This record gives sequence, structure tokens and C-alpha cells, in this order.
Amino acid sequence: MAREVLARLDIEGLQSGACSGDWLKTQGEALVSKNPTTGETLGTVRSATLADAEAVLGSATVAFDSWRMRPAPLRGEMIRAFGNALREHKEDLGALISLEVGKIKSEGLGEVQEMIDICDFAVGLSRQLCGITIQSERPRHRMFEQWHPLGPIAIVTAFNFPMAVWAWNAALGAVCGDVMLWKPSPRTPLTALAVQQIANRVMREHDALGVFNLLVGDAEVGSWMSDNRKIPLVSFTGSTAVGRKVAAQVGGRLGRTILELGGNNAIIVMDDADLEMAVPAITFGAIGTAGQRCTSTRRIFAQRAIAPKLTERLAAAYRTVTIGDPLVAGTLLGPLISPQSVAAYEAALVAAKHQGGTILCGGKKLDRPGNFVEPTIVKAPAQASFPIAWEETFAPILYVFEVDSLAEAIAANNAVTQGLSSAIFTESMRPSEQFLSPIGSDCGIANVNIGTSGAEIGGAFGGEKDTGGGRESGSDSWKAYMRRQTCTVNWSGHAPLAQGVQFDVG
Repeated sequence: MAREVLARLDIEGLQSGACSGDWLKTQGEALVSKNPTTGETLGTVRSATLADAEAVLGSATVAFDSWRMRPAPLRGEMIRAFGNALREHKEDLGALISLEVGKIKSEGLGEVQEMIDICDFAVGLSRQLCGITIQSERPRHRMFEQWHPLGPIAIVTAFNFPMAVWAWNAALGAVCGDVMLWKPSPRTPLTALAVQQIANRVMREHDALGVFNLLVGDAEVGSWMSDNRKIPLVSFTGSTAVGRKVAAQVGGRLGRTILELGGNNAIIVMDDADLEMAVPAITFGAIGTAGQRCTSTRRIFAQRAIAPKLTERLAAAYRTVTIGDPLVAGTLLGPLISPQSVAAYEAALVAAKHQGGTILCGGKKLDRPGNFVEPTIVKAPAQASFPIAWEETFAPILYVFEVDSLAEAIAANNAVTQGLSSAIFTESMRPSEQFLSPIGSDCGIANVNIGTSGAEIGGAFGGEKDTGGGRESGSDSWKAYMRRQTCTVNWSGHAPLAQGVQFDVG
């Protein structure tokens, strides 16, 4: 099946890791893409060298000179066409995500749908890049703000959403008049090649080659992006440790960053929670994408009266989860991305038991080909004496803590250094409103009676603290991809100064 999918997406045998409308003959290190379900090789890509990166940036810069002057609604027309092209290839793109990442079929298709949705959002946005009119203190003066394109922007994405996160940035950046340099995860180069091939066809049809560009490379290429003064914005998705380095490099040259870093997400379950809603939401949040989402649910704070029933219901739900080939109907849990991820899963559980945790279900690596593990629930002691829960382990491990009060649960939710997503399950107004108030969750995403994972594209996505503070996708996130300009027009025939300053000459 893999070969047929690659052929239909026009990437079978393609080995170049750099493209600016036309594919370059790259000579960098060979990156091998392996199917995490079977361990079999899907393809090999020659990564981009720094010379390739310079060439691609040069082409992108030339494209920017004309693209920024194309009216935004016409830029939106290209994004409309790109979204339609994604619709045509949705099944194969979704299957490729399952093959290269290990997501179950519905999640792979859901990620492609997310790309389509953000294209639709961006098309509408292309007619709404609005500035504001400001009342001037000087008579017969008009003061207003307007927004201009930034330039070539770098988009560095992670393996867990190998297409959608790029699309969040690229669709908005394109209608804002920017051109894109995409560095995908070295673990998922084929998904990037497939998207770039589709983008190439659309760009040719709209005389816009060089708007979407690709650089499959290693950390050296990423560092080059962060250091390059010709790249005004770097949007980085990845670990907090690497994000700190990106922030320092880009900040050192006074460039801009959008940082989407770690998450250690919690759900508070109050005594009055509806478990018919809470259990499925928690289960998907902890198991979806094999626990490898930045929004995956990792911690539960349950009030003591409901905690036994909740853990019993969760364990029962976990036992019904079918583990296996993500493209087989009925599978709910595919593999982890790599053997290293399996090792991290096992190490976290060793630490959890050493620190006083009790494994309620799961806890083992499966003895079969591929990177398969059991989804695991750990009953944990107080969070303050359970260090492993303060770390983000990219695996389907859920820690359950018992708490006495909402105040205790909120304090525990906020105690960790990350601040991405959070949720509460309750049937009462007061706890939900307190959770959403300034004394509630300190995360960038706070939900009531839904889980931590599965954000819609209409809302700005991102988090606080060690999550980096970046915002992508919906709301007014487009402003990050443009530069603001304040303008004043004097049509009075006089030249008064602001604040009543007098400066008479001649």
C-alpha cells in the first residue's frame, strides 16, 4: 500500500530535500523515513546543505518582491486553490501521515482536514487584514494603522503534526504577503515532500513559484534560519530546550519568534462531573496520537469522592482500546514514532514506580514488530513528591492524583513549568467560572467539559510559560506575520505639532 500512496502523491523515488518551486539536487545527509508500525523503510531523502538553504532563500526573496504587491484577496485565491487540491488528495495524505507517523486513520484524515479548514479561514482573512482609524488631537489630520508583509519566514515543525502546523503558518503567512521556508522534522520528510509537490502545482497555476519553499535538513539548517537576519520571523514547534536556543538566537538579532513548545496538560474532575463525558474525553486526550500531542492529557486531578469511580471507568475504557496497524479499521492506538520514544516510555514508568506510583493498567512494551506500547494509567501520590509528573513524556501515560478541593487542583495544574492546555469537568457554574478566571488556569487553552486535545482552527493556539507564548492559527494570529505601521495624514494646510509643542522658525 505504501508504494501506491507515494506514487499517487508523486513522491515515489523523490530524494531531494530542497525546493523553491523546482527541486534542487541536494547532497546532504541521507534521511531514512521508517514506518513506525513495521520498522520498514518508506523512503530516503537527501537533506539540504547550507548552500542549498542559501539558494532557496535567494529564490524566496525574489518571489517576495512580487508576491507582497499582489492584492491580498488575489493571494487568497491561490490559497483557495491549494485547499481544493488538498481536498482532492485527502485520502492519500491522511494515509501517508498514518504510514510515517503512526496516527490512526481518522486522525490522519483529521489532520488533512485541519489543513483544509485553515485554508478556508485564510481565504476569508485575505479580505479582512484591517487596520484601525485613530482620532488625532490635531485638526484636519487623519491617523490610522496599516499592516504590511514581513518577508521570508521560517517554519520549523515537529513530527507529531507533520502537515497541519505548517499549514497554520503557511496559509496565514501567504495571504499576509509573506513567503515561507519550511523545515520539517527529519523524522517525517515524506509528508513534507508530498505537501510541497501539491503546493508546486498550485503555485505554477497562479504564477507564484517561490511562495512555498522546502528545506529538509538537520539542526545546522535550523540554526542557520535562527541566525539569518534576512528571515524576520521564525515559527518553531518543538521541545522547550531547543525553543530556548531558538529564542536566544533570533532574539539576539532582534528578530521575531512564534514558539510552540512543551505541554504538560491536566484535567480537573470535580465530584459532580458527568463521567459519561469525562471518561471518553480523558481517554482520547491521553491516548490519541499515542500520547504524542503537545496537548495530550498527562495529569488528572480528581476530587476524592469521585476518584475511585473515575479511575475504575478509565481503566475499563483503556482495556477496550485496540492497539495495532493505524490503517486498520477499529484501531485506536498506533505506534510511538521511534524506539527511542519506547525507551522514554519505559524509563518514565520505572521512575513512576520508584517514586511511589502504582500502575493500574498497561505499563508494557508489546512484543511485536513496531514501536508499540500499552496505554498506561498510574495512580500517583501527591504531585509535589512525584517528580516524573513534572516532565513531559511523549507517550500514552496518564497520572491520576486525588485532591480535596478546586483550589488545590488549580494550584497543582499551575505548578508545572509548562502552560499549554487545561480542562475541568463539572456541572456547576462556580467551579467552571473560577477555573476560567484570573485565579484559575494559567494555560493558553482552558476548556470546560471537553478535553485538552483537539483545538479548532478558529481560536488562537498556544500557551504560556515554558510553552513559549506563541499563538498560531485563528483569531488575530495573522498579526504575527505582518509588520504594523502607524500613519498620519495632514490635510489642514497648517503644520501643528502634537502635545501643543511650539517650534517657530523663519
